[in-house]
Order: sequence, then structure tokens, then C-alpha cells
Amino acid sequence: MGIDARIIAYAETEDKAQEACAAAFKRMAELDACMSDYRKDSELMRLCDKAGWPPVPVSKDLFVVLERAVEVSKLSFGAFDVSAGPVIGVWRTARRAAVLPEPAALTQALGLVGWQRIRLDKARQRVQLTAKGMRLDLGGIAKGYAADKAQEALKAKGVRSALVEMGGDIVMSDPPPGSKGWVVRSAILGKDVTLANCAFSTSGDTEQSTVINGRRYSHIVDPRTGIALTSRIQVAVTAPDGLTSDPLSTALSVLGSSDYSPLLAAFPGTTAATKVLPFER
Repeated sequence: MGIDARIIAYAETEDKAQEACAAAFKRMAELDACMSDYRKDSELMRLCDKAGWPPVPVSKDLFVVLERAVEVSKLSFGAFDVSAGPVIGVWRTARRAAVLPEPAALTQALGLVGWQRIRLDKARQRVQLTAKGMRLDLGGIAKGYAADKAQEALKAKGVRSALVEMGGDIVMSDPPPGSKGWVVRSAILGKDVTLANCAFSTSGDTEQSTVINGRRYSHIVDPRTGIALTSRIQVAVTAPDGLTSDPLSTALSVLGSSDYSPLLAAFPGTTAATKVLPFER
């Protein structure tokens, strides 16, 4: 996940604001240690190492994120799939080398993708990955959840007016003093929007892409096909919390111009806008 965050907070004193922000950053660091797929010792990677084993007890944080991830995976018919780690790994290697993935490697990786192989036992807070070699990737949901939890940490310290930004995910509480809300500049909407007590997530591949054999491939991979996107897209989603807006923005990036209204309807209080452009060759 990585901790690259910004916090704007209003408090009665500077000391109180600093104390609250320190608590928020500490909470985000804890979640990074739990959910990063770059850290071999993270709880997420320890779970993946036990793919094919019996159910494994997990922390409440990891269970909550996986529960929402599986829900969005199901409702988006796999446009978002938390189990897409194997194909994402293949494409990471391909982008670094600027060569297309070997078909055999991609086929093998795609065979390990499938949210249906994640079994959640809520009563016992256990998770089972039924196929050996499965790898989960929380890159499309963990930051939104971390921003939510940072806001909780701020509120616990008495700060109720704050903005937490992690990459393309922003979670806002009460408006700044004397204003109606937080002003967020949205290139997708083509205007500034004023928001409060909600989350705003953007996703897209307008900058992160690689040219291979004269064709541009996005860093976003379609879990259903195992192929990196070849059309540019920008997505903006507003939702009650980051745990919802973050994965929805990822799913809509893959769905592109498809009708995504049924997906949004499953999550009350969400709105979205997309802009799709062809990649320049």
C-alpha cells in the first residue's frame, strides 16, 4: 500500500492538531504493515503464503477489507477482483522490461485469479484461499480504508474537521471553519466540487502506462482477461467512505464505457463520472 499521505486538520491548538495527525499517521502505518503486497512480512502476504491451506484467522482490519473487496468483485462481475495479484505481478515485470508477458506465464497467472476462491468465515473471522499460489492485491481498496481509519484516529483526538489524502483517495470530515465544505479540483468533472463527510476517489491510467511494441499499456489490468488496458480512462467516484469509493473507482476503470449504474445502485450514496479516450500510439 505505502504511506504517501497528506492531512489537513483544524483543531483548537496547533499542539492538538499535531497530536491528532501523529495518531492518524500511526494508524495508517499499522495498516500498511498489515495490507502491503510489497512487504513479505505483512499479514496479507502471510495469508497468501497459506493459500491452499485450511482457513486462517486474520485481524479485523484485514477481514473488513476483504469482505468489501469480495462484495465489489462479485457485484462488478470480476471487473474488480482482489485475487488479481498473479496477473498484476506478471504485468509489473513486463512493464519494467518493456516487453509483453509470455503467453504461458499470463495463462498460468490468470488461472489463479478468481474471487470465488476466497472463503470468508465472519463468525470466526477466518479466511481461506482455496487454490495454492493465489495472491491477493489490495492496491485498489486498502488506501481508501486507511484514509477512513485515519479520520477515525483524528476524531478520537477531537479533530472533526480534516481532509486525508492518499494518492487518488480523499476522505473528508466536517468542513473547514467558515466554509460549506472542502474544495476538490476534479479534472474529470471539469470543475471544482465542494464536499464534506464523504470520500472522493479517482482512478485512471493517463500517466502510468508503458509503450510496448508501439502500443501503450496501462498499469491497470482487467482481471477477467489478464490484459492491461489499452484505452485511457479517468474515473471519479464519490461515496460515504473510502472503503467504498476506492474499489468502485478501480472497477469503473476496467468497465470503461459500459453501463455501471447497477453497480453504483448497490452502494447507496455513490455517484461517479468517467472519461474515456483512446490511447495515443
